[in-house]
Amino acid sequence: MGLFGPSKYEVWRQLSQEIGAEFVEGGLWNEVQAHVGPWTITLDDFIVDPEELHVTYTRMRAPYINPEGFRFTIYRKNLFSDLGKLLGMQDIEVGDPEFDEAFIIKGNDESKVVSLFSNSKIRQMIQDQPKIRLEVKDSEGWFDPKFLEDVDELYFQVDGEIKDVERLKALFDLFAAVLDQLCRIGSAYKQEPGVSL
Repeated sequence: MGLFGPSKYEVWRQLSQEIGAEFVEGGLWNEVQAHVGPWTITLDDFIVDPEELHVTYTRMRAPYINPEGFRFTIYRKNLFSDLGKLLGMQDIEVGDPEFDEAFIIKGNDESKVVSLFSNSKIRQMIQDQPKIRLEVKDSEGWFDPKFLEDVDELYFQVDGEIKDVERLKALFDLFAAVLDQLCRIGSAYKQEPGVSL
């Protein structure tokens, strides 16, 4: 136990034990990999070092087969959201006034976005997260694994280290629920995507 409570290492190891996941030690970087159906959900973190500021981000990723190329991004509204909307930024409403007031949702298929977020359990799980940015994206860049044409990833990222076991368990549950709902609306297949992170 560190000076300021348990270390990320200790928390993530505990998380792995509690959810039946694999804790992968990699020197400076560690990750947690949980298997949910045919998908592997990977939790890790990374540091961006713009002029030695050392900003740590926690992320969670799960590659899956995305037959239609459906994409969305959801995040909490902030001070600049209203200005962005005035300037024409997309914000899809899903018909839940409290949820619509709290979040910005963008997507390339409005009806699919509404279908995805019609699931009240998913909306509640998102609302329970103090900070969230959840999206579907293609491969992440030059140094990351390249995905097959119809493979994308469900991607979560926030700044800072998450050392709260219950919050991390809730994020794994959110990923499982979203992947399942994507299958229900025809925007994912329940099969191995053929990609390792």
